[in-house]
Amino acid sequence: MSLASPTSLAAIPSPSNAVWQLGPIPIRAYALCIIAGIAVACWVTERRLRQRGAAPGAVLDIAMWAVPAGIIGARIYHVITSPQQYFGTGGEPIKVFFIHEGGLGIWGAVAGGAVGAWIAARQLGIPLTVVADALAPGLPLAQAIGRLGNWFNNELYGARTDLPWGLEIHRMDGGQALRDEAGQPILEEGLYHPTFAYELLWNVGVAAMVYFLDRKLRLGRGRAFALYVMGYTAGRFWIEMMRTDEANTILGVRVNVWTAALVFLGALIYFLRVRGPREYLIPVGLPAVATTGPATSDVSQVDLSARGATTEPAVPEGYRVVSEEQFEHWRRTGEAPPEAATPVDRSSQPGTDQSDGESTTAVQPQGEPSEALAGKPAGSAGVPTDGEEDGSASDSPAGGTAAESAGARPVDRDS
Repeated sequence: MSLASPTSLAAIPSPSNAVWQLGPIPIRAYALCIIAGIAVACWVTERRLRQRGAAPGAVLDIAMWAVPAGIIGARIYHVITSPQQYFGTGGEPIKVFFIHEGGLGIWGAVAGGAVGAWIAARQLGIPLTVVADALAPGLPLAQAIGRLGNWFNNELYGARTDLPWGLEIHRMDGGQALRDEAGQPILEEGLYHPTFAYELLWNVGVAAMVYFLDRKLRLGRGRAFALYVMGYTAGRFWIEMMRTDEANTILGVRVNVWTAALVFLGALIYFLRVRGPREYLIPVGLPAVATTGPATSDVSQVDLSARGATTEPAVPEGYRVVSEEQFEHWRRTGEAPPEAATPVDRSSQPGTDQSDGESTTAVQPQGEPSEALAGKPAGSAGVPTDGEEDGSASDSPAGGTAAESAGARPVDRDS
């Protein structure tokens, strides 16, 4: 007989089918949700990278490395935190490679994806912090879409509840609901907390929070990504404690709860300690041709795909990190700020070397504040110091004197 849930005024139904056969090929709902989430994250990141000066299509080059590395990292995290499924009594080690059977950890996905993104960003000459900040609102949206896959799989739900939004759960086997003698899908008794939906809605809220705070505060140097991490882990902490699926524990607490707490603290420390304005990019090795588009547009008004008369898409040799004022001037006029002056030997000349009325600033690795700018007022070298508030602008006009623009520093692609 069908063990259907008691009659209720309202309930969230669950799909009775999570896999469809296309001939011999199984089409899994969970995989489709993950792919859709990746597509949305790439779209959001592409738009935000373009607004910061990256060439069109840069996100695809990054995704080619980040997505496979993220999947590998997600699987490694799952195997490490649930080793008994593969190496314990009755376990099958070969199933470590059976990703299609499920078992991906978001913590490993973020860590592995970060490694892949770092490799791609280094090849493109883009600082990883720029990529991370551009990705920050898109990643929680991808996670929200991915959680729909858990709904199809009838998994990751919480304890019994009599709330109006209680979730019906089917007894599943191989992506299909088991059926009774009458051919009806068998339901588990009662209704359950839809923790997948709680996390889905929380992630959408995190995406909105990151987008609007980043737009207001103009966060830079990876702080927008740190804000996402704090927002996500704060929600995952309490949602994880509601789940009733089998999991390993430490001191009676689920491993993922500990992970959420530790990652939250790490992101909070980074957010509080790191300071700096939003980073913008000017391509190196491309002719910058200004257009007559409106200067108020969010999208770069410089055609990065033009290189002479050729129709082939142009690829920059790298990028220079500049301030927002310098980027806006370049976007309007196509005139890049002058290159930074010859580096100073910091061991013997810790300050700035005044020569012919221009300041010679030490070239710094990506993401490090310039010691040569320490103590100088904001805007004196085109790049605000660490002590400057996020989103502050230089008092000098865009595209000012060479001394004001000398803060534009080339990206060290080998750092």
